[in-house]
Amino acid sequence: MKILMVASEANPFVKSGGLADVVYSLSKELVKLGHDVRIILPYYQTIKNKNIPVEWMFNTEITMSWRHQGAAIKTNVTDGIRYYFIENSQYFDRTNLYGYDDDGERFAFFTMMSKHLINCLGEHFDVIHVHDWQSAMLPCLIKEQERDNPIYHGTRHIITIHNEAFQGMMDPYAIGDLFNLDMYTYENGNLRFKDMFSTLKGGIIYADKVTTVSPTHRNELLNPNMSFGLHEVLQFRLDTFFGIVNGIDEKEFDPKNDKLIAKNFDARNLITGKKENKKALQKFFNLEVKDGPIFGLVSRLTWQKGIDLVLKKVDEIVSRGGQVVILGSGEGDLEYGFELAHSKYPNQVGVYIGYSNEVAHKVYAGSDFFMMPSLFEPCGIGQLIAKKYATLPIVREVGGLKDTVIDCNNNLDVADGISFKDFNLDGFSFAISKAFDIYYNKDVFNILRKNAFKKDHYWKKSALEYLKLYK
Repeated sequence: MKILMVASEANPFVKSGGLADVVYSLSKELVKLGHDVRIILPYYQTIKNKNIPVEWMFNTEITMSWRHQGAAIKTNVTDGIRYYFIENSQYFDRTNLYGYDDDGERFAFFTMMSKHLINCLGEHFDVIHVHDWQSAMLPCLIKEQERDNPIYHGTRHIITIHNEAFQGMMDPYAIGDLFNLDMYTYENGNLRFKDMFSTLKGGIIYADKVTTVSPTHRNELLNPNMSFGLHEVLQFRLDTFFGIVNGIDEKEFDPKNDKLIAKNFDARNLITGKKENKKALQKFFNLEVKDGPIFGLVSRLTWQKGIDLVLKKVDEIVSRGGQVVILGSGEGDLEYGFELAHSKYPNQVGVYIGYSNEVAHKVYAGSDFFMMPSLFEPCGIGQLIAKKYATLPIVREVGGLKDTVIDCNNNLDVADGISFKDFNLDGFSFAISKAFDIYYNKDVFNILRKNAFKKDHYWKKSALEYLKLYK
């Protein structure tokens, strides 16, 4: 099959979150399965700064109402995937990927230019797969503006919702001003949402299939209390709305061959391998090298991830003989809180504000437990990586966390972590207490670690599910 992904970020070129991992890893797995996969991305300043070799293809321009905007189209082939980059300095030569007042216009341009790029290529794609609000309008543009274009005959469209909290909300005026569409698309309800125009709703309505990143999160998006208002829209798509769990990259997250960790290990030397990586993690963060559980965290430091619950438990964890290792950045009060905790317990709390892939691998490999007490979590990737390194996840039973972690109170033959239900300090405290009990019951602890390690969360299984939908 010929598959085109259109997204605002994708590894290995640009990443702010899990979206980049999914687009890249899914595409790479589909290539392994013998399919022709392309990805269209904005050519951000951050990509330019990496000095990755790209080949110029052509210059072109589009009209957005009264605007005439040009772009240079560049390309690169990595891991068998052909990437197309849309370069426009006005929109994409910026410090950050998102967070600007004109984000609506920036990604309208990206979507409009993506359609124009497909037309310039003159190639037929079997499936066009868009991701989140930034590229969600592409199925609408093609179906409304390209009905007579033969290259789209037989093309099917899929949208994946990664983060429902961002819906591409704009004034209805933008429908014509940015997308050259007639206002009937608003008046008939296709693009109208909360008396505004939503690009995400447009994608949901016009795509042939709608997916999100776990079966449980699919059900949550049909719940009025958990959908940010999208439940009413998705009720219309029940028969074509699916939840498929994300996977992790088989090459990057393999403790047997990972060059970023202190000691490689597999099932045969799992216990000794974990011990060496734990010592290395303690030394890296200048912590006391001692027995006692290490509770690791690699995350954006934000309310959504339940990080305030983690911060409130640091004192108790340390008082019970545990250690805490934090890697991430985000909300200033949370960053400051962890830095204070490090100052208070310099030998028991390690903090790295920012992101480092090398440090992340050390945390996954050296921790005993991995904390993800999220308020909402469409899928989550951290818990999947942690299990691959025999680190037991502590998760709230929500979204993909519920789908991928089996609590220790269940059958010990399959259990691989700790879960709790209530998003409050009592619920998280209960889970932390269970972790201490498990850690000091070495027979149970080692059974759970081995269970976690042998679970297959690589992309192949999920890619086959996507391929089934594509077909």
